[in-house]
Amino acid sequence: MTTSVMPAANGRDVPKVIWSWAMYDWANSAFTTLVVTFIYATYFTQAMAPDENTGTALWSRAVAISAITVALLSPLLGAAADRSGSRKRFLAISTIICALATIALAFIAPGMEHAAIIALVLFVVAEVAFEAGNVFYNAFLPNIASPERIGRVSGYGWGLGYVGGLVCLGIALIAFVQPEVPWFGMSTEAGWNVRATNLLVAGWFLLFAIPLFRNVPEKKIPGAGISIRAAFGELAQTARDIGRYKEIVKFLVARLVFNDGLVTVFAFGGIYAAGTFGMSFSEVILFGVALNVASGLGAFLFGFVDDKIGGKQTILWSLVALTIATTIAVWAPNRQWFWVAGILIGLFVGPNQSASRSLMGRFVPEKHQSEFFGFFAFSGKATAFMGPLLLGVMTETFNTQRAGVATVILFFVVGGVLLAGVNEKAGIAAAHS
Repeated sequence: MTTSVMPAANGRDVPKVIWSWAMYDWANSAFTTLVVTFIYATYFTQAMAPDENTGTALWSRAVAISAITVALLSPLLGAAADRSGSRKRFLAISTIICALATIALAFIAPGMEHAAIIALVLFVVAEVAFEAGNVFYNAFLPNIASPERIGRVSGYGWGLGYVGGLVCLGIALIAFVQPEVPWFGMSTEAGWNVRATNLLVAGWFLLFAIPLFRNVPEKKIPGAGISIRAAFGELAQTARDIGRYKEIVKFLVARLVFNDGLVTVFAFGGIYAAGTFGMSFSEVILFGVALNVASGLGAFLFGFVDDKIGGKQTILWSLVALTIATTIAVWAPNRQWFWVAGILIGLFVGPNQSASRSLMGRFVPEKHQSEFFGFFAFSGKATAFMGPLLLGVMTETFNTQRAGVATVILFFVVGGVLLAGVNEKAGIAAAHS
């Protein structure tokens, strides 16, 4: 794969740098896969909370608090990183905070006083640090990849991320969770073997993040320092100049909508599989693994398509496919058709996420890269509650999960219509003006 990436004269497209950067996706995906999605979230609702329904409600509130915090902080942190020329330092701090909070989660046992609240606070800290880190990580993309290859490079990262998360999940299930006697004679008392998967996540994250810090270059700004006051000033200046970047604004508004559809799919895919199609927990895990494999493959392959037809068109085609796949999922009369819908969703979720990042990378002006990727994070979090909320209302109103899932189609269609008004060429031109 590296043979297709030739070093450019400006220092971009260097294989060692690109793969070192992409390894950070491999590293941090362990957190989302094991802690947020599959293992710790389930453990918390079943073991840490008074009952499963209460646990689900508490966990959803923690996720919401994290999203709001990330939405508010990301643009400011991005502006601070740009002004100080310390993007890598900000990324290192975010990575370490996420890892330390995740390690601490392992030692919060059921039965401890205020265990559930302490665990939720630690999770919020870890999640906010994780998302903040992505702001700085994504901002490296336009510096390491040329405009002609930025799509496939973003796809390399997303693809590696899905694979890395699954490999770490496989290790956790085989060595920690599933065996009667876990590896290394690990105790199962008070769920220690399950909580210890957080130690695996933290170690995985820290270990595989090292190549980025060793090999990805950063442009230094002589005499620059970290100043929150200056960061606020930078944000104010950007607000005054926003007319120059109207294509970014239109794109982020569109993403604000269609990303809510993706958030809802991630949050309720397993619930829908179990509730409507009667899948067991192990079947839902298998279904989730299959979707992740499809997403990683789609992100990798469509990275080349992105470079050929552009980020906007790649996102639009992914939204068309996601609309069709969600319609099939709503209509599906049996599990076989639901599997077809799920694999289709997986194949086009990855390209949607990857092309969104690469399109943003094409649009951002060099001196505002972290700041604008902060706004990118804002667009992914600010209204993330809308999709799940509407799904819940429609499910309750019509007394069927199918009606709730059908609302996802609305977010994909409206987001696609808004995205159609984005002029990719004008956005790229504005970034270099």
